[in-house]
Amino acid sequence: MKRIIFGTLAATLLATGAMAQEVTLGRFFGACEDAGTDTRTSVGEACIIQSIINAADAEIEGVSVNTLPTDWGNYYDQIKATYASGTPPSIHVLHRSSLPEFASLGAFADLTDDLDAAGIDPADWVETAREAVTHEGRIVAVPMDLHANLWHLNMDIMEEAGLVADGKPILPSSPEELLEHARKVKEATGKDYLAADFAQFPIGVRLVLALLWQQGSNIFEGDEATIDTEEARAAITAITQLFDAGLANPQLNYADSQQAFLNGEAAVLVNGTWVVDFYDAEAAKEETALDSYYAADFPTLFSEGATWADSHMWAIPASVKANDPETYQAALKVLAFINDHNIDWARTGHMAVRNSVLEGEEYANLPHRSEYTATADIARDTPASQRYGAIQDVLNRELQAIWLTGKPVADALLDAQYEVQDLLDR
Repeated sequence: MKRIIFGTLAATLLATGAMAQEVTLGRFFGACEDAGTDTRTSVGEACIIQSIINAADAEIEGVSVNTLPTDWGNYYDQIKATYASGTPPSIHVLHRSSLPEFASLGAFADLTDDLDAAGIDPADWVETAREAVTHEGRIVAVPMDLHANLWHLNMDIMEEAGLVADGKPILPSSPEELLEHARKVKEATGKDYLAADFAQFPIGVRLVLALLWQQGSNIFEGDEATIDTEEARAAITAITQLFDAGLANPQLNYADSQQAFLNGEAAVLVNGTWVVDFYDAEAAKEETALDSYYAADFPTLFSEGATWADSHMWAIPASVKANDPETYQAALKVLAFINDHNIDWARTGHMAVRNSVLEGEEYANLPHRSEYTATADIARDTPASQRYGAIQDVLNRELQAIWLTGKPVADALLDAQYEVQDLLDR
């Protein structure tokens, strides 16, 4: 009788694929309830990445992929907690800026010698992407994109303000011209010139950093904080002059600033590449006030071009490679699948990391892609640091204190200088 039961169970397992190796996956990008498995028709970051994951689950033989629930607001705290408890997901996404903190602790598997066998060719990655996933000479992650801040534009408002020439937006080339353009928009349309998240996530920090880098300055060099500078005062003033003149609203958070742009209440929205396909889709809808959408490179207001940029990438915990070879091999197959679908992820608006994708006709024909071709050349970020997140939090708090509570710029910069130096000294 027992023999019959075991035989029936084995047949059932084979028939249902229940023996598939499970890969748990941690990610941010938000929720998508019905992403499906069609990687060519999904829209927006959350649905595009989930459609790729769902397709991996459906198409990779012998592997099942289980996406774990995570919250974007404290994603990294959740991931760190799983490592601390010895239960990290089999693979998880992260930013380039967070890699040093994990990799310096030996948290990630060394993928260097296993990528070729998995069908992943590191030689096909652009140099910046290869550098982004390399720690102490070893590859510890698989890159997925290069993303950066753009100048998203409502061309109808720009046209009404006389800021369009030959079908292209006229962008400011100095802080003075930024103020002049903003006044033109207000006088012609009654609308704000610029919207951005100045009250929640660090979009405002990234905006100020870009203006700092455009002056050849930075927030730290080596172990020395360099925040309390004339360049920092000039970068902040370029923004606060718009608040002081009533030409931008510092109270907007991420959702409100985006909605203001879609409602046709602002000429410009500062946001990342990750919303290009979403705004393009929204502009096509009858009910959306934004009708004529353009995605431009971040303008140069000082001496050299620069815009904030980062990268998304995927890592496998070192413990998975050391203790669970079956799951490790299955996880590599999932990473290879994501790498193969780089063109689908690029539909979000992010820049692809594979040369074979970047050189293809399909990539060149993506909507708005020709409008921000210079962004890859001006992409910047702070030097790699294990304290990146904490430093960004300090800057976000002090900048918000300036434009939300009226804290004097000199006091905010001095406080930020002391706090960041303390972080660098640890």
